Amino acid sequence: MSHLEYIIEDDIALIVLQNPPQNRLSPQMLEEFSAAIDAIGKSEARALLVTAEGPDFSFGGDIVPWVDLNDRELRTLFEGYLNAFNKFERLSIPTVAAVRGLCFGGGLELAVRADVIFAAEGARFGHPEQSLGIVTLLGGVYRVAEKAGRAKAMEWALTSEQVPAETMALHGVVNRVVSADDLDDEAHAFAKRVASGPTKAHAAHKALLRIWASGGVAVADEAMFDIAMPLFKTADVELALPTSVELFKAGKPRHAFDFKGK
Repeated sequence: MSHLEYIIEDDIALIVLQNPPQNRLSPQMLEEFSAAIDAIGKSEARALLVTAEGPDFSFGGDIVPWVDLNDRELRTLFEGYLNAFNKFERLSIPTVAAVRGLCFGGGLELAVRADVIFAAEGARFGHPEQSLGIVTLLGGVYRVAEKAGRAKAMEWALTSEQVPAETMALHGVVNRVVSADDLDDEAHAFAKRVASGPTKAHAAHKALLRIWASGGVAVADEAMFDIAMPLFKTADVELALPTSVELFKAGKPRHAFDFKGK
C-alpha cells in the first residue's frame, strides 16, 4: 500500500501523505516522496501543494526500524531523507504546505522547506528529537532559526514543546493561519494563484533567496543580474512589459496578464 499519493492537475501538483494513523515518514514514504518530486520536477506543473490525509500532518520519522540498524545503515537512511527533502526544497516552482493537527520532527522539517506554510487553527509544531536524546537530523533547527531567529529555534529544540500555529506565524515560520474547515481550499487557492504567475520569475526569486541564505546580501547582489537579466527574454516579460508601457502612455490602468510561465 502506498504511503503517499501524488497527482498533477493542470498547472498544480499535489502530494498527499497517507500513512495512518500518524503519517510517519517511513522508508517506503521516503522512496515514494523522492520519486514524486522527480516526476513533478520533470512535469509542466507550476506550483506544488503538500498536504496530508487524516487529522495530523505528520508525527515525523518512523523510529521503529532504527533500533535494528547499525550506524552506517542509519546514516545512509538519514542521508536519503535529507537528499529527498532538499530536492523538494530546491524545486524551481513555488511550493506550499497545508498543515493541520500535529506537525513534529521530520514532519516539521518537511513543512519548513516549503516556500509558504498554511496552518489550520489549532495546529501545533515541535521538535521531539530532544526527548530521544538526538537532534533534528534533517536540518530543522537551523531552517527554523533562519525564519524565527536563533533564540526561538534553540528554545523550541531544547524543550520539545508543542508550539501553536499562531506562535509560529508570529515568528515568521508559518505564513497564514486559517480555520481548519478552510485550510485545504485556501492553500489550494494560493497554489493556483502562484501557478498562474510568471513561473520563471518565481524560480529566480527562489534562487536569489537560496543564495542570500547561504552567502548574505553581498553575495546575492553579485548573483543578481546573472539571474535576473535572462527574464527579459522570456515570453511572459515580452508580453507584460511592452503592454504595460503602452497602457501607461495611454493613461490606462495595467491589467492582469495571462502568464504562461515561459
